[in-house]
Amino acid sequence: MSITIPDLVRVRVQHPEAVAEAAARRSRRPLVGDSGRLMIVAADHPARGALGVGDRKLAMANRADLLERLCAALSRPGVDGVLATADILDDLLLLGALEDKVVMGSMNRGGLAGSAFEMDDRFTGHRAEDIERLNFDAGKLLLRVDYDDPGSLTTLESTARAIDDMAARRLPVFVEPFISRRVDGKVRNDLSAEAVTRSIAIASGLGGTSAYTWLKLPVTSDPEDMGAALETSTLPAVLLGGEVGGDQEGAYEKWRKCLRLPTVQGLVVGRSLLYPAEGDVETAVDTAVGLL
Repeated sequence: MSITIPDLVRVRVQHPEAVAEAAARRSRRPLVGDSGRLMIVAADHPARGALGVGDRKLAMANRADLLERLCAALSRPGVDGVLATADILDDLLLLGALEDKVVMGSMNRGGLAGSAFEMDDRFTGHRAEDIERLNFDAGKLLLRVDYDDPGSLTTLESTARAIDDMAARRLPVFVEPFISRRVDGKVRNDLSAEAVTRSIAIASGLGGTSAYTWLKLPVTSDPEDMGAALETSTLPAVLLGGEVGGDQEGAYEKWRKCLRLPTVQGLVVGRSLLYPAEGDVETAVDTAVGLL
């Protein structure tokens, strides 16, 4: 069944089982294809209440617009797949946009942006059994550690158990670790070489096995330090995109340098490609793919 974005509500009302049917018949592919690299578009921000892009506070709130941007990105050569929460992946399944793509379910979105409980980042999204049932290819979880916030311990423990659950199903899980702290009441991620190094060490040791664990890492504030930080672990890693900034060319150059490092296998980028500061989605995505 092929539908368009305006049809989504009608299908959800009249034929909710269409999501499971689309997931069951979806054609799949290996996690890493012939290129040996991964290019994943991320769109799991809305479920954490993080709807802003640059100075546009609700840029990601228009679901039809977001889906159009995602479909455009997924149609470009070299884009391997998407990372998103259940609501968005269900829409993309119904639209037929996930054929022969890597589909990554976002697992913990409980640490709502700006909330008092932000560091107690509970697993409110995909569970390992959901990812297996829907024939998805991997999961992703966020691990922010604030040494001054007891909620981080809950997140650490639940992260370890999620890694175990995914490994028991032989499903890859991408762990996105940060050392974080509150500054004037807001959670800030520390991108210094020491902090990124420490976050890699912590994330790599979680769970009963690391066989199916990947790392999803930010580039250090000084990209020249990234190589030393990555020496902390032998786990495969992908680079994340981060916030949309005015210096997109500078971001591309950082990614280009770090993609040469031996453990870096690709990119997982969201807002900076879906809502580029300049140009359109297709141009931004093609530029990122070219870096690989």
